[in-house]
Amino acid sequence: MSASLSTQLSGLPDIHRYDFGPDFIWGTATAAYQIEGAVDRDGRSPSVWDTFCHQKGRIKTGEHADIACEFYDRYESDLRLHKAMGLDHFRFSISWSRVLPDGTGPDQGGRINEAGLAFYDRLIDHCLSLGLTPWITLYHWDLPQALENRGGWPNRQIVDWFAGFVDVCTKAFGHKVRHWIILNEPLAFSVLGYFTGQHAPGRRSFRNLLPVIHHTALAQAEGGRVVRRNVPNAVVGTTFSCSPIDSFTESARDQAAARRVDALMNRLFIEPALGLGYPTQELPFLEGIMKRVAKPGDSERLAFDFDFIGLQHYFRAVVEHSYFMPYLWARDVSPLRRGVQTITEMGWEVYPESMYRIIRQFSQYEGVRKILITESGAAFYDQVENGAVNDLARIDYHRSYLQNILRAKQEGLPVDGYFVWTFLDNFEWAEGYRPRFGLVYVDFRTQQRIIKASGRWFQQMLAGQLAHQSKLHNPI
Repeated sequence: MSASLSTQLSGLPDIHRYDFGPDFIWGTATAAYQIEGAVDRDGRSPSVWDTFCHQKGRIKTGEHADIACEFYDRYESDLRLHKAMGLDHFRFSISWSRVLPDGTGPDQGGRINEAGLAFYDRLIDHCLSLGLTPWITLYHWDLPQALENRGGWPNRQIVDWFAGFVDVCTKAFGHKVRHWIILNEPLAFSVLGYFTGQHAPGRRSFRNLLPVIHHTALAQAEGGRVVRRNVPNAVVGTTFSCSPIDSFTESARDQAAARRVDALMNRLFIEPALGLGYPTQELPFLEGIMKRVAKPGDSERLAFDFDFIGLQHYFRAVVEHSYFMPYLWARDVSPLRRGVQTITEMGWEVYPESMYRIIRQFSQYEGVRKILITESGAAFYDQVENGAVNDLARIDYHRSYLQNILRAKQEGLPVDGYFVWTFLDNFEWAEGYRPRFGLVYVDFRTQQRIIKASGRWFQQMLAGQLAHQSKLHNPI
């Protein structure tokens, strides 16, 4: 970090690794489709995102992830950068279609791609050689197109297809990897993929919604059971996108709207996993799941005792009643309309207290014993100047959100880790390459990497524990 930048940061409140305790987990999170590239190499078949990206008008910038960050070829040097920043845990996902090009393994009529397994084997070994703990996400939105052609998530067979994929991955890597995440943000890929059509596969139909929700919730639990069966001493979790929901006014209609949005955004998938069923009181349309979609025994199959719950939190939501949004009867009140001063490039409000609030909200569930923040981060307009990226706004984001995590931890709430979204600037789904969330800047024309000031900040903050302990235990 440059001297001038250190001067600019000198007025910020200090935060140090040792404040969080010796067992607190520090890492970054990534997703296969967003960084790997090599979409047509070594036996990988297309995913729904490959198809979606090459359809005109789907991606705001008209881009695709055929090359992305070239992580498939650059993972060794990239992970050395990761280690240099002092972040000792690396979360990545396995591309389903790279491992099972047909979407299914031999037991279900498909084939295993040994070259795909070999790539992840090398990646895991390299993590371990650097002292990085690998955390595998089993599903981060990239359904094989071969399975979408057979109905995708609205097809109940997806539960068995997914269980078969999990079985292959855990048998291949369970002797090396203890930490497993079943699904990444089920609300996002189910609703955005099959109801609003904003994400792959781009289908828009209310008819899809209830089957997709139910099959996703079943797969969430079934995947957990497969990991538990195949990996001794596994640490099994799943992740949810989540936000505290505030009503725009104190009116009864706005407050009721906020409760409905909270049920959709924060409760829809965790409560079935906890054995509480779907939040039908706030969202009566969900009653159709048990009446028309579910089969006998499904209520019991929805539940699974996860070792941890991953919260993926970026912003709060403020909502008001609206007659123009069927079933939900609510709409978002934008930060601009509310006069918010600090907004990210994605148009999201920076509201650090929301991190504390969402941890407290999820910690109230009796079945939630451990919480990890498996994603948090911000996109800003990063510029390279004299070979450096001085992203002060991102530093302030992470510092202020971490202060609220520390507040929660000091109050005894069970939060035990923080994974930055994200390691490298990458392909940000339907937004293309424009939004940059990374601690490492990527020039997508040359594939040059530059550790940003935020990456240097984490490096110094995490190294501060060693300096502090040195002074405590080895006084001069």
